[in-house]
Amino acid sequence: MDEYIDIVNSSGEPTGKSALKSEAHKNGWYHNTIHLWLYTTKGEILLQQRSHKKVIYPLLWDVSVAGHIDSGETFISAALRETKEEIGLQLEANHLQKIGVFLHETNYAEGKIKDNEYHQVYISELHIDINELLPQEDEVEALKLVSFEEFEDLLTNSESNHHFIPSNKSYYSFVLNAIKDRLKT
Repeated sequence: MDEYIDIVNSSGEPTGKSALKSEAHKNGWYHNTIHLWLYTTKGEILLQQRSHKKVIYPLLWDVSVAGHIDSGETFISAALRETKEEIGLQLEANHLQKIGVFLHETNYAEGKIKDNEYHQVYISELHIDINELLPQEDEVEALKLVSFEEFEDLLTNSESNHHFIPSNKSYYSFVLNAIKDRLKT
């Protein structure tokens, strides 16, 4: 789906311009996305396997929910919308805790996709059984819960196990530590 998204500068500041997502990716224009990581009080993190239909990292196990922010949409609204669309989970704004912003600059498809994104990163507790979630077929291949220990093992071996983007180890470690800190409070 090709939607309009707001363009930001290389520092993440709004430019006041919007463009089709395909144009932003073609031209390497910076934009915002949301990442939502869901966790349980048992010390588990929900991972989403990207659909085999995706151009970028098909079948990669990664963040619970992620997506582009529509033009004029707030980060929170986008997180709530994407969560409902991708896994059928209805959350409220007060369920989300923002833990950071991460810049991701990468080229895909032999340079045809120049993806310069600021990930607006949130965490939230998963209050329902994983079997109650409804994965969106075009976006999500599968869902699974992994323990913190398994998450760390997957991260350590990300060069060979096709779970995480190996170059993003510090990002994933940051997320894991933020979730652990949240459970301590």
